Amino acid sequence: MNNSILECNGLAAGYVKGLNILQGVDLVVNESEIVSIIGPNGAGKSTLLKAIMGLIKISGGRFYLNGNEKTNLPTHKIAIEGVGYVPQVANVFPSLTIQENLEIGSWTLNKKKDKISDIFKQFPMLEERKKDKAGNLSGGQRQILALARALVTSPKILLLDEPSAGLSPVAINDVFQTIKEINLSGVAILLVEQNAKRALKFSNRGYVLDQGRNAYHGKGEDLLSDPKVIDLYLGKL
Repeated sequence: MNNSILECNGLAAGYVKGLNILQGVDLVVNESEIVSIIGPNGAGKSTLLKAIMGLIKISGGRFYLNGNEKTNLPTHKIAIEGVGYVPQVANVFPSLTIQENLEIGSWTLNKKKDKISDIFKQFPMLEERKKDKAGNLSGGQRQILALARALVTSPKILLLDEPSAGLSPVAINDVFQTIKEINLSGVAILLVEQNAKRALKFSNRGYVLDQGRNAYHGKGEDLLSDPKVIDLYLGKL
């Protein structure tokens, strides 16, 4: 697609040579979209994000950023290409302050202070507590810090792995609201989420993975009402 930011064609990848978790996944994320990936545990959802980010080797297929092939590009170069990534765990440095976490996220930039200043304007809560250690933040606040740090490099797309994991209902609302605001600012979102019903309701489109393959794909609202998807996946998640 001409307006695609990310396109994956037949991606195969895994953690052990010769044993693929992904068995040929196709996916497209267009400009300004929120796209969710759902499916049972072990379906390959997080593996797909790691493969795109260069954290595991792609053994088959190709992926493109803005129409240009970037298969197996090193992680730091993927970031330079405009891809931000927030992993599910270990996504902040708890022993460092909020300010220091953002500084680490900006180490490749020329105008670090200006960008961090912009982030603080976008996230006043973080500025108010910029000297606090990240380890003293609540779970929801840590997740917002992780999102903010990923935004320091002005990515065109954010890959988010289970952003609601382990959070209270109130914190989940705050995090999803923050993700929506980020999207409205022009950043596309690719979201892996176990809370499948909420993710699909939140997204423009969704992909259902099962055993490393595409099972279903469509508009979020259509998948929510698809009897097969409800029976096989939404009832389990």
